[in-house]
Amino acid sequence: MTASHGNVLIVDDLPERAESMASFLTSAGFNVEVVTDVSNTVYSLGADSEIDVILCELDLRNFSWSDARRALREMDVQVPSIMFCDVADPERMMTALRLGASDFFLRPIEDKDALIRSIERCVQQRNLRRELRESRQRLEAANMELRGTVKMLEQDQQAGRQVQMRMLPVTPMVLDDYVFSHTVIPSLYLSGDFTDYFTVGDHYVIFFMADVSGHGSSSAFATVLLKNLFARKRSDYSRHRSQSILEPVSMLQHANKELLDLGVDKFATMVVGLLDMRQNTLRYSVAGHLPLPVLVSSEGARYLQGEGATVGLMEDAAYEEHVIDLPDSFMLALFSDGILEILPQMSLVEKEAYFLKVFEETSDSPEQLAKHLGLDHVETAPDDIAALFVIKRG
Repeated sequence: MTASHGNVLIVDDLPERAESMASFLTSAGFNVEVVTDVSNTVYSLGADSEIDVILCELDLRNFSWSDARRALREMDVQVPSIMFCDVADPERMMTALRLGASDFFLRPIEDKDALIRSIERCVQQRNLRRELRESRQRLEAANMELRGTVKMLEQDQQAGRQVQMRMLPVTPMVLDDYVFSHTVIPSLYLSGDFTDYFTVGDHYVIFFMADVSGHGSSSAFATVLLKNLFARKRSDYSRHRSQSILEPVSMLQHANKELLDLGVDKFATMVVGLLDMRQNTLRYSVAGHLPLPVLVSSEGARYLQGEGATVGLMEDAAYEEHVIDLPDSFMLALFSDGILEILPQMSLVEKEAYFLKVFEETSDSPEQLAKHLGLDHVETAPDDIAALFVIKRG
């Protein structure tokens, strides 16, 4: 049932009058059907109906609109209607309004152009409702598909997080008087912050902290690359006695090149350290990392100094190496910059001063320090947070 102007259903129990109206509307370009026996006619008038507008006689013989009103509500009539009457009676007009008529015309119809315009408005309204319904159905289908995709992505992210957590070193790792431990709190399922520590030879321990730009999967992939880089250089030392793994500056240069070669516009701040347990010394290099490592001893807490370009931005990035003698008893702590996001102070200078003050007041254990900083109740952080602790008890 299709037409260029719309589909009209005429309901009138006077066949001659109904056919006259049908002839007029057909000539105007509408597709018309006529019903003269209301009691024996069944039409779908819901949202799926092909009918665009009903032209209905108000004074149907042997028919009660009061009785029909409940049935019409149960039918969920979605097709607009235009009512006709021979008498300009307020009660009849109110009946038409109560029935939900879109328009009302008196017979004889003197302005037939007005009737055509009224029908066209009803057709337009009907078409808009159809379009809205179809759009809603498409949106619901798209939302269902999106929910499925999001669920799959969440499952992938959760699996990726499990893999990433398994890449982290054992915590704590105890080597004679030294204890290494860490914690990582991702802002999403996957983290762009990463830390690692491992032995090399008989008395060296290599450790590093990396804070990759951004969040999510791409940043996590960059941490995998850095983990792999250090594992390869450790293997090179074992098999070929390559010294790169024992040189923090060399490791930063390798990390810089590999991130640039990766070509995913990712860069990272890093701290790389080499602890000599035999000499109790530390060699380290810093690549744009904040906050700087904190060394806590009987003399108090202080930031270790160091500067250098972040890795993954410039091919000719330069780095410095620092060597310090460590106290007989100390705690060395490295944090990613996500820790600064949860501190209450406003400016970076105030945050760094408060951060150092926390170390001076709480240096008994990493657990007490984490509690003082509020890490024990952080479930979702605005940025990834990673922490690495190296402790030596005299």
